[in-house]
Amino acid sequence: MAEQVEISSFDLRYEGFRMRSPGTEKAMLLSILQKGIIDPLHGIDAKPWRILLDGFKRYRCASKLGMAMVPYCSLSSDEASGIIELIRISNAKSLSILEQARFIDELRSVYKMSVSEIAGLTDKSKGWVGMRVGIIGQMSPCVMNKIFSG
Repeated sequence: MAEQVEISSFDLRYEGFRMRSPGTEKAMLLSILQKGIIDPLHGIDAKPWRILLDGFKRYRCASKLGMAMVPYCSLSSDEASGIIELIRISNAKSLSILEQARFIDELRSVYKMSVSEIAGLTDKSKGWVGMRVGIIGQMSPCVMNKIFSG
């Protein structure tokens, strides 16, 4: 269930994990101006902050429009669980394969989760997870930065 929260309460540490699309963002800005934010932003409730995982374009548009409150839905109160839930619903939330790979890399490097653990928790195959691990492993930080910054 979505709730209205202060836009200033978001921690944006995962913003760089999501790809930018200036054209899409311009169209979204016009849509939000006309209709407001229809789909809530998604994140992790890590008191006192909310760590944003999904909705960065909506967040930036709301900021540009001077909105103080935005709709928000929590995926978890635990960071690793929230990332896993985002990956589980990624087909519906349209995470690109590179965005999925970046989040999986975070689970492996920061939370020391194995491919098997991630596969089991996200309801994906080990091959699905392994392919994404391989993508990030072959990409230089410079290339990754350029891709994710649009």
